[in-house]
Amino acid sequence: MWILVFYDLPTETKKERKIAGRFRKDIMHDGFSMFQFSIYVRHCSSRENTGVHIKRVKQILPEKGHVGILTITDKQFGQMEVFYGQKETEKPPIPQQLELF
Repeated sequence: MWILVFYDLPTETKKERKIAGRFRKDIMHDGFSMFQFSIYVRHCSSRENTGVHIKRVKQILPEKGHVGILTITDKQFGQMEVFYGQKETEKPPIPQQLELF
């Protein structure tokens, strides 16, 4: 499963820029990687694990701004087409899941 976090936060004042920067740092600290500006992704090994990380994002939501959270499967993520200009680029690799016996 993949979690995508989309956000658009106000950055008019120094305080708002600090809040937006703090939110970005906090989601990166939780394992999210930047996909595009204001779009961050994180791979999770199970639906239960996605719930944990979604809860963490909800706990750090800024008071102002718009934040969207979307979960998709590995298959859906793998069907994404990514372009840089007109040239298609490689998709980010899907992390390997560890199995413990």
